[in-house]
Amino acid sequence: MGSESQYITLYEQCHDMICAHSAQVMNSHRELAFRDFRQQGFPTRKVERYKYTDMQRLFEPDYGLNLRRLDIPVNPYDAFRCDVPNLSTSLYFIVNDIFYSKALPKSKLPEGVIIDSLRHIADTRPQLIQQHYATIARTEEDSVTALNTMLAQDGLLVYVPRQVKVDRTIQVINILRADVDLMVNRRVLIIVEEGAEVKLLFCDHTADDKHFLTTQVIEAFVGENASLDLYCLEETHYKNTRVSNLFIEQQANSRLHHNVITLHNGVTRNRTEVALKGEGAECWLNGCVIADKNQHVDNNTLIDHQAPHGTSHELYKYVLDEESTGAFAGKVLVRHGAQKTTSEEVNQNLCATKSARMYTQPMLEIYADDVKCSHGSTVGQLNDAALFYMRQRGISLHEARLLLQLAFVNEVIDSIHVEPLRDRLHYLVEKRFRGELSKCEGCKLCK
Repeated sequence: MGSESQYITLYEQCHDMICAHSAQVMNSHRELAFRDFRQQGFPTRKVERYKYTDMQRLFEPDYGLNLRRLDIPVNPYDAFRCDVPNLSTSLYFIVNDIFYSKALPKSKLPEGVIIDSLRHIADTRPQLIQQHYATIARTEEDSVTALNTMLAQDGLLVYVPRQVKVDRTIQVINILRADVDLMVNRRVLIIVEEGAEVKLLFCDHTADDKHFLTTQVIEAFVGENASLDLYCLEETHYKNTRVSNLFIEQQANSRLHHNVITLHNGVTRNRTEVALKGEGAECWLNGCVIADKNQHVDNNTLIDHQAPHGTSHELYKYVLDEESTGAFAGKVLVRHGAQKTTSEEVNQNLCATKSARMYTQPMLEIYADDVKCSHGSTVGQLNDAALFYMRQRGISLHEARLLLQLAFVNEVIDSIHVEPLRDRLHYLVEKRFRGELSKCEGCKLCK
């Protein structure tokens, strides 16, 4: 028994407290999750999907937890000014893993749309949560998912009813704030019903110079002919460890655009699983990683084509500097009967120094005979000929390297559909490459 022993003891001793500050819908899955976690333990690097990240080491430190759900004395609407210029969003906050409900955006959402605490909605509309919660995030298949399910006490619900189109982007700021080293277990449930459309922007920030460990489980259900754009931006600090599991289920003719951008972090491990269950479903998975110092970013993806005429596009790009490490393992599975599937998977990487390390493993597993699928990866350094050409025209070496790195990642940034967000990310990425601080101007939390 390794790092998991402290969490087993914690749960056994604090079970009643955890349940008392949660909802029955979430509590009903807790015991099964605990049994699954105790049976599995944290995966070792011998487990194929975890061979690039030492999960035992990540969970070994003794973090505090806010199991009594004590109030955090902050009004993020007054303190936080990291909004994207010219992007009219409905802005919500999660402080650690608690939905901030004391003040809400003044802009009205379309009728029937819900952005609220899972715990609150579980009390008023439990059937809505029961139908979806912990159904595709299966605890028997992953111990981190099991740990999150047994400890999470609240979460965020995004619900868009049938045929409703949300024009305004919904922006959720996840703020990590504490006076001690803290573990946060964040839960998100996204339901986009038939014919509905919504764009979501999740931003992760740290407000204090403490060590944080975040487990996050997101379940997203995209109904027939529905559309979900999900953008995730991590801009934390080197003391932050984030383990995020995203599970998405798509029905017939649905559309998914997912972009995950890692600008600042300590250790990040993202697991993304998309199941195209309905005929004609389409998904685009894009990722951009910029890392230096000793930062570590591991993206593990699975695109599961279960029905005919499905389409998937996957593009992940890494720029690694100094002694940073990156990992990408992407699998595209085409099941029996998923004929006429079209899939393209690309992973491209730049190692700016000889000490940076990149591990890449694109995979195809095909059980249908009428498909068009491709995959590939590259790992290299900046083009010497291009650098020489730019130097000859009076551009400094530093600026030439910057321009080439920007051009390399622009393909991922340009895939974002929200123009003001796209422009803002171009600006943030350039600041990142220039080595400037990630703290947003006017943000009182980040001083």
